[in-house]
Amino acid sequence: MKAISIGLLGLGTVGSGVIKIIENHQDKLMHQVGCPVTIKKILVKQLDKERAVRVDPSLLTTNPNDIIEDPEIDVIIEVMGGIEETREHLLNALNNKKHIVTANKDLMALYGSQLLTAASENGCDLFYEASVAGGIPILRGLVDGLASDRITKMMGIVNGTTNFILTKMSKEGLPYEEVLAEAQALGFAESDPTADVEGLDAARKMTILATLGFSMKIDLDDVKVTGISSVTEEDIEYGRQLGYAMKLIGIAQREDEKVEVSVQPTLIAASHPLASVQNEYNAVYVYGEAVGETMFYGPGAGSMPTATAIVSDLVGVMKNMRLGVNGRSSVTPQYQKKLKEPSEMYSKYFLRIQVKDEVGVFADITSVFSKHNVSFEKILQLPIEEKGLAEIVLVTHRASLQDYNDILVEIRDIETVKELKSSYRVEGSAKI
Repeated sequence: MKAISIGLLGLGTVGSGVIKIIENHQDKLMHQVGCPVTIKKILVKQLDKERAVRVDPSLLTTNPNDIIEDPEIDVIIEVMGGIEETREHLLNALNNKKHIVTANKDLMALYGSQLLTAASENGCDLFYEASVAGGIPILRGLVDGLASDRITKMMGIVNGTTNFILTKMSKEGLPYEEVLAEAQALGFAESDPTADVEGLDAARKMTILATLGFSMKIDLDDVKVTGISSVTEEDIEYGRQLGYAMKLIGIAQREDEKVEVSVQPTLIAASHPLASVQNEYNAVYVYGEAVGETMFYGPGAGSMPTATAIVSDLVGVMKNMRLGVNGRSSVTPQYQKKLKEPSEMYSKYFLRIQVKDEVGVFADITSVFSKHNVSFEKILQLPIEEKGLAEIVLVTHRASLQDYNDILVEIRDIETVKELKSSYRVEGSAKI
């Protein structure tokens, strides 16, 4: 069989990793698919830029059509990022019968269904394993490994930057701003970290996971998102005293054909495997009706882990080419989207309240919870330095989000309550 010819859109950190793997693993690729793999053209912004990998200058172009319209190029690997312009390039490529491998989570979260439809109509593959959790084969695990099961819940750490920040805050007791500055200096966080720290990056990944895992078209707007910028070292310390670790957790859950998807700082029981996932590592817990609990763990970002996932997808495309079955792997969502109402979303909650240190304050607070039939699992009452004030820290038993929101409104109206300092979702039961 003739060599399979690749066009590469982008030559940044991940693109350089793809070139290294294709060059260094040529014998393994030959063994897997029975033919050589060659990179024919690479789209770059600047032809004369200093790069992390050596490439023949004749391979470089600044014109995307040199790749998209080249009849000899079989597969396009997209690692340039961006959304609108990139979508146009990929739609044009699919209409030119090019197979696509992409690592672009932003694009797939927003336009995945449109691109997958175009791929199917043109008999092309569109693979995007690297768009979620870097080198962890989570999408392939859902689509292939757990294809016969019914997924009920996916819960995980899918953003390495926020996990690095929360790990550092937990271990060293440092404030958020100080740790963020260090993460930026080390290259773990962007100069504008908004997408990571406000949970948007994780929300895009959970959109993709929920769509695949539940076979239901979930949109980015369906994901309830809260970031970590308001998490304090005091919240983390109180959580630790109660037996919990603070993580930015993405949750996608299905019950009775209705789903909820969220990303938010969560206190997770220290005994849960996700609590021990440190630094920039990612992990996704998947619950299936038949298989029970499984966990996917590994590096969530970086040049080589992400490039590994891309080249694994490339191998999948090439195997399909050998078998003549390209364009048949995309399955349209099976179920109509049904989202839970707040009254149907149940969780435990952590609540930290600053109150006047007076007799009867706690009774006023408990009466509000009792009115909504919500009881407590754990309680801490602590004096604080500011004279005449105390702090109450609660962990509730399971309550509906509707009831909990109503409770928060009513507690704010209690005259002796000075401030609701913080509130977080709680997962698991801590053993302390």
